[in-house]
Amino acid sequence: MISASNVALAYGKRVLFKDVNIKFTPGNCYGLIGANGAGKSTFLKILSGEIEFDKGTVSVGLGERIAVLKQDQFAYDEETVINTVIMGHELLYTLTMERDAIYSKAEFTEEDGIRSGELEAAFAEINGYEAESEAAVLLNGLGIPEKLLHLKMKELEGSDKVRVLLAQALFGNPDVLLLDEPTNHLDHKSIAWLEDFLARFQNTVIVVSHDRHFLNHVCTHIADIDYGQIQVFVGNYDFWCQASRLIQKQKQNQNKKATEKAQELTAFIQRFSSNASKAKQATSRKKLLEKITLDELPVSSRKYPWIVFKPERACGTVILEIENLTKTIDGQKVLNNFSMVVNAGDKIAFVGDNSLAKTALFQILAGEMEPDSGSFRWGQTVTTACFSKENSRFFETDIPLVQWLLQYAPDEGINFARSFLGRMLFSGEEAMKKTGVLSGGEKVRCMLARMMLTGANVLLLDEPTNHLDLEAITSLNEGLMVFPEVILFASNDRQFVSTVSNRIVELTPKGAIDRAMGFDDYLASARVVQERQAHYCRERALAF
Repeated sequence: MISASNVALAYGKRVLFKDVNIKFTPGNCYGLIGANGAGKSTFLKILSGEIEFDKGTVSVGLGERIAVLKQDQFAYDEETVINTVIMGHELLYTLTMERDAIYSKAEFTEEDGIRSGELEAAFAEINGYEAESEAAVLLNGLGIPEKLLHLKMKELEGSDKVRVLLAQALFGNPDVLLLDEPTNHLDHKSIAWLEDFLARFQNTVIVVSHDRHFLNHVCTHIADIDYGQIQVFVGNYDFWCQASRLIQKQKQNQNKKATEKAQELTAFIQRFSSNASKAKQATSRKKLLEKITLDELPVSSRKYPWIVFKPERACGTVILEIENLTKTIDGQKVLNNFSMVVNAGDKIAFVGDNSLAKTALFQILAGEMEPDSGSFRWGQTVTTACFSKENSRFFETDIPLVQWLLQYAPDEGINFARSFLGRMLFSGEEAMKKTGVLSGGEKVRCMLARMMLTGANVLLLDEPTNHLDLEAITSLNEGLMVFPEVILFASNDRQFVSTVSNRIVELTPKGAIDRAMGFDDYLASARVVQERQAHYCRERALAF
């Protein structure tokens, strides 16, 4: 159990939290949500003791251990993968190091013998003998194979380092688990494994995530940061959406009724206050009017960008024909004789464990990379707009946002640019912000604005939800759902893929699997195939 009492934090005049009182209890998973800048990650750091707050207290159950998903990928570069995971349980790791140091001595004293006995007892009490096997199981579930366990962290790819740090947080059955964006860089299989792990986890979990499907599957409660307060709702993310909208609507209806009643009374008073026969009634209504109080609806910190893609013309009959595309990157063949035909109305989600393969395909189709062999042909009436996962090259010149946007709309003026940027949540002075200081989420919104200006009828998007908050993801999701032409995209956001796609192409080491169906149906069919294969193997084993 962990709780906060009267916690407040402000940076200058900016108040993040004001007298926050909240209790997180065992057996529950709390999704911590709020707009970008609301203080989600900051609140996790307050709970973990990483940062100081202005006033209030944070209390943890006696003897309980807090585990935190670390964000620094380079902190453990000189440690082995297996040791990095075990270091998540500080006491266990300390005992392990002291135990190994004693047993490595050339001469074993009587004091060493006594101490080793004490260490063995303490080691067994916290399941030290199962530590390496438990760590290996966690790593395997997150896609880290056994052959990597004794490599140093610096030898791993960045995405694998993130998985190891996640295993570190999960290791050793912590009493309180704090996870900030745990699904980042995970594929669908690893996310599904994590969902199952957290569903079975018996202690307290507090998680920040922009993955709506993940929040729906793991959360028993939603802790909503807004107005400088944190309000807890029982239920998952979808329930919170419905409940919060209902509460807002009820407040609006109450205010509307109060306003109408006040207007009615005011009109009566004005009409009859000078009429002697009605003066008594007017006075009583005036007293009633004074009792009516309108609850001011607080302005939410949540803002939704306006994301609408409007194609200037339809695609036509021929969209895209790909024939035998092959590409090798750093000695790895990411595309091998890949062929497909894209049809009118297709909204194709490219899935699979190898993100490099998907990115390479998008870069080839966008003309940013040459294939080793093979060809592709766009239809004559097709115009494309591309969203690259790596967008830093678009922001190399440090210029005001208004000037940046006008590069892609040279026939428009500054008023148009300001208005357009305002729709993307860069209002007022924000529109003059320099590109050099933009956050990851702000850059993504700029890239989406650039795409909207093209009027393209085919959209290519490589992980467009990365760095966006839930509100921006919702707006993008809705914008793509109503787009009438063709979309080719990759995303690890399951709800995003499920609601946008009508065709799935999975890129596997053995080739591509192409199915004209939604993502949920595709996953269901894949499970059926796996079950049939497992049943066949069992039958074969029994036959022998």
